[in-house]
Amino acid sequence: MSQDVSHVYFVPGMAADVSIFEHINLPENQFKTYTIPWKIPEKKESIETYARRMCEEITHENAILIGVSFGGVIVQEMSKYLQLKKLIIISSVKSKFELPKRMKIARKTKLYRLLPTSVVSRIDNWEKLAFGDFAKKRAAMYQRYLSLNDKTYLDWAIEKMVCWDQEKPPEGLVHIHGNKDIVFPLSNIQNCITVDQGTHVMIVNRARWFNKNLPEIINDNLQ
Repeated sequence: MSQDVSHVYFVPGMAADVSIFEHINLPENQFKTYTIPWKIPEKKESIETYARRMCEEITHENAILIGVSFGGVIVQEMSKYLQLKKLIIISSVKSKFELPKRMKIARKTKLYRLLPTSVVSRIDNWEKLAFGDFAKKRAAMYQRYLSLNDKTYLDWAIEKMVCWDQEKPPEGLVHIHGNKDIVFPLSNIQNCITVDQGTHVMIVNRARWFNKNLPEIINDNLQ
């Protein structure tokens, strides 16, 4: 394999399995791709310590690190301990200022502590909760890709997302965001590459866009 091949590591969204990247196919003569699955956090583990543990999965220098949603937050934390060629976030936020109002309220009131993660972690079939063909298809997709239902992880991840304190993004960060994202509305996002009709799950349902555009985005040193 050519020495010019770049090593690309992907971190999925909150509770998502690495299979969300199954349709991402980058040119093999340019890139070798890897996925980093979520680890179960230690009791009261800081996001900094967790990020360091995730860094242990990266075995190449000057790698490209890509994170989706909460994974975008984690890769930014990981980047503080790594020498990277490129850092990219998708459907995520670059600072606490880009969080939606509801998350800011949840942080201030600590309402996130009341979320029934113990119930969510026991749901075996999301399709039973959906009505209509479209809803059932969407529920089936979530059941397939949101496979990590460990209560310890869910409680930890929700708190770290809502209470994330970063004010200034890492230098050179590239942000890709959909204009139909309802989790992190585009109206709160600054300085991003906008994907028309892209939703929060566009890494799954807009894989063709990423396969076409990611190579250029990665190789563009001016981004």
